[in-house]
Amino acid sequence: MSTTLISQEQLLAQPADDYMNDAQQQFFRALLLQQRSELQARIAEEFEALRERETSSDPADIGSAEEQRQWQLRLLEREKKLLDKIDEALDRLARGEYGWCIETGEPIGLKRLLLRPTASLCIEAKERQEQREKHLRNTEQ
Repeated sequence: MSTTLISQEQLLAQPADDYMNDAQQQFFRALLLQQRSELQARIAEEFEALRERETSSDPADIGSAEEQRQWQLRLLEREKKLLDKIDEALDRLARGEYGWCIETGEPIGLKRLLLRPTASLCIEAKERQEQREKHLRNTEQ
């Protein structure tokens, strides 16, 4: 098995019959691991910034600092969810299920995976999911 990764151009130039071959799986594994590493570093930096924040006795500064803290906590929560999605994608890769729609079993597609490496649904299934969510939101109002 070769350890040389293919480029994005080489990936997209491969025939459709080669979908999710070893080279493509290696490419996406490396991409996901790189994104995971970068995300973990950002999360660590954000946590450190939260820990180091100085407290003030001025009520306006306290309010502003609390608002900033809440914003950072929301950002950390979003990043944690993305980290979970990356881990799920790596698990699907390990099981040989990566790149295939979990709803339909159809290929998700290389272009979609390049844009969103954590995608688990093909475009059609994602659109159906969004329509269901929109319908649920409308019925709850």
